[in-house]
Amino acid sequence: MAVQMEFLKSIPYFSGLSPAELDSLTKLMFEKTAERGDIILLEEEPAEVLYFVASGAVKVFKTSAEGKEQILSIVRPGESFNDVPIFDGGATPASAQAMGPVVLYGIKKSDLKVILGDHPQVALNVIRVLSQRVRHLVSLVEDLSFRHVTGRVAKILLEHADDETGPRPRLTQQEMAAMAGTAREVVGRSLKALEEEGVIRLDRHRIVISDKQALRDMVEAFS
Repeated sequence: MAVQMEFLKSIPYFSGLSPAELDSLTKLMFEKTAERGDIILLEEEPAEVLYFVASGAVKVFKTSAEGKEQILSIVRPGESFNDVPIFDGGATPASAQAMGPVVLYGIKKSDLKVILGDHPQVALNVIRVLSQRVRHLVSLVEDLSFRHVTGRVAKILLEHADDETGPRPRLTQQEMAAMAGTAREVVGRSLKALEEEGVIRLDRHRIVISDKQALRDMVEAFS
């Protein structure tokens, strides 16, 4: 299937490019699909492809020697992953797994070098994207180091609630624990505490936010 021009316009990497420039990029991109649970990248493997999520969601995570998982980010449509090793030449620093059916667009490392040489605007965009990525990781470290677990869980609920861009992937308690750097049982207790405060409602396998502002206030309170 051909890469959709409208989708390319939404990718921060290609912001500011003309229709003709975007059209030239489509010839260097390929499509890849995956189903829920499929491993797209494995930590420490050689990095050869930069990926963009066209639909669905991908979780990027590290795994300890004991098998504990820490989710670093959830990548949504228009966003990229595997950026760092493509640019620094190192191995893939984290694994990536499909959270449901996903469609990806990929660019080989060798082709990306051509794009950067032909389109200086892309290089400027890359700096902006990677800077935002650093800010995200600094925020993650701050949360894991200084924020109370209940505050972390509340922040995850806010960040991954459905919004005007559409539905977000539904997180399991185990996935929330892997994002919050804690155990699933601790997340369960935190959710129960938030429900008792009246800011969320646990409806079978769904978490419904009853009072978004109160949840925001709770994030700050548990900082």
